[in-house]
Amino acid sequence: MTIGLIEIQPLTEKELSQALELDDICFGGLWSLEGYKREIESPNSCLLTVSLNLGETKKVIGLGCFWAVLEEAHITILAIHPDYQGRGLGSLLLKNLLEEAYNRGLERATLEVAESNKKAINLYKKFGFKEAGRRKKYYQKTGEDAIILWKYLP
Repeated sequence: MTIGLIEIQPLTEKELSQALELDDICFGGLWSLEGYKREIESPNSCLLTVSLNLGETKKVIGLGCFWAVLEEAHITILAIHPDYQGRGLGSLLLKNLLEEAYNRGLERATLEVAESNKKAINLYKKFGFKEAGRRKKYYQKTGEDAIILWKYLP
């Protein structure tokens, strides 16, 4: 999907270095090159990018991924480069992920989010996610709890 200069497309091998750079900025290096390659190749994964279309080149400024597990979309990452946050791109990316999950016949979506990440929690609640529980000390680097959120699709 192209909206002006913004494109939402599946990640390709061509953008892997940009995906890794964004992962490092947003998550401190959560996934490896091999991890992203596995996601591209897996039929049970949906890995989308938000890119600025700059004519001959594209700049990846967002990443979102879910795993299709039984009838559920488990959202594993959702990130927008800090320089581009607050412009509705996270909502656009999440909307596209949820639409893709619904189109695949999935019934629910779930995710974990750091309890301190109020912007993300507000975004997910705007899309109808509800709190389903907590994972104690889920984030190894900080020891912070994760809030488990879920929703029925669409």
